[in-house]
This record gives sequence, structure tokens and C-alpha cells, in this order.
Amino acid sequence: MKVRVVCRKLYDYVRYDLKEIAFPSSLPDPPNLKKRRKLTWEQRIGVLKRATSLYAASWVRDIGPDLRPNDYKTDEMTDEPTNALKKPTKDKESSMLEDLAVAARGGMETLRPALQRVYMIRVSGYRDAMKSFIEGYQEGVQQALEKKETSETEEDADASKKST
Repeated sequence: MKVRVVCRKLYDYVRYDLKEIAFPSSLPDPPNLKKRRKLTWEQRIGVLKRATSLYAASWVRDIGPDLRPNDYKTDEMTDEPTNALKKPTKDKESSMLEDLAVAARGGMETLRPALQRVYMIRVSGYRDAMKSFIEGYQEGVQQALEKKETSETEEDADASKKST
């Protein structure tokens, strides 16, 4: 009887605990998470085709209603597609990153001037910073020289007073 219990415990240890020690599993999924069913090969190919078409279309500025029909809803009154993604246009300056993203989608012909513009802005900022640094440094050197000259003239005056 005891041998059977020992064998059972050893078997359970090897089967469950040793496996968990050697190859720890990740945390279990939360209880409210619903498991997704596995896709068939046809569905996987369909997802891949859809993803590649959206990726190819992302290199164009406007994707259009043919690739994203759910985002373009039609009004019953006008029967014109309106872009549901569009937000009210405000006069905001687009950031440099957005400009580069748009230029990158346009290809190398539009990316090169955008990058040149970015580099020229940075270079002008560095140039202005260097100019102000040099001016400040020169003022500091000038003040140090003036202090040195005033201290030397005071020493000369003190030395001449002591000698007389």
C-alpha cells in the first residue's frame, strides 16, 4: 500500500511539478477572456490578402471606400459617401513627423525635400545656438580680462604707494 502511494506521488511529481519547474507556463488567461476559434486555411489566406491590400493601399494618401466600406457611410438624403474618419478640420500646423510620414508615402521624390527641410531647420537651430554661445563666451572672456586689468592696476597702484 505505501509503495503504491509513493509511486503515485512520484509519478505526479514527474508529470506535473517537474514539467512546470523545467518549462514554466505563463500566467493563465483571465476568466472573462473568450478563446477564439482557429481559422481555416481559406480564412487565413483571406486575412492575408486583406492585410496585404490594406498595406499596399496605405502607401496612397486616400484609401477610399472600396477598401474600407465601413468607414465611408452614405447619407440617405444625399447618397454621397462621407468619410466617417474625418474630423472637423482646424487650422493646425501638422507636426514634422506627420509631414515626414506623408512624404515617405509619396516616395523618394517627396521625401528628399522634406528631409532637407528638417535638416535645414535643425542646422539653423544649431547655428543660432552656437552664435549665442560664442557671443556669451566672448562677453565672459571680456569681463575676465577687464577684471584682470583692474586688479593689475590696483596692485600697481598699491605697490607704488608702498614704495613712496
